[in-house]
Amino acid sequence: MARGEFREDLYYRLNVVEIRIPPLRERKEEIPLLASCFLSRFNERYGRTKQLSPETMTRLTEHSRSGNVRELENVIRRMVVLTDGEQAFEALVARGRNGHAAASWPASLLTKSLREIARCGAREAERKALEEVLERVHWNRAEASRILKVSYKTLLNKITEYELVPRRDDRSGIVT
Repeated sequence: MARGEFREDLYYRLNVVEIRIPPLRERKEEIPLLASCFLSRFNERYGRTKQLSPETMTRLTEHSRSGNVRELENVIRRMVVLTDGEQAFEALVARGRNGHAAASWPASLLTKSLREIARCGAREAERKALEEVLERVHWNRAEASRILKVSYKTLLNKITEYELVPRRDDRSGIVT
């Protein structure tokens, strides 16, 4: 308002009730609950069962974050989506401590956006779900397409895309 970039009358119209929410660094006791909530959400979304070690939870609580809750959410998403998610976080913490990029920082984090990482995780989860359903119905593709609620053609395209093949029982040579 002082620089004339925001109308004063609009400010007072919008500023009826001021709600101050302190930054997450001032509410560290909430971090474990938020992290658990995000972990549960992303495990479900990406078909994972990742857990956070007590050491990682301690580091999450101690880590100063400028990005607040959104940064915590993104860190947890990366931990779930990436195979080496916890190691990536450890590298981030180490980098923050000494001010330099850590040598063990995964190249995938340096070159991929969060959207690309999420897309890769979703593809991996989809592939795993397809494989599990196909194995469960002994590769009855019509049954699998019904269970997965996709057309038969879509299922065939996905099988081709992910290069899925039935496993053979080594003892009998029977496809399972």
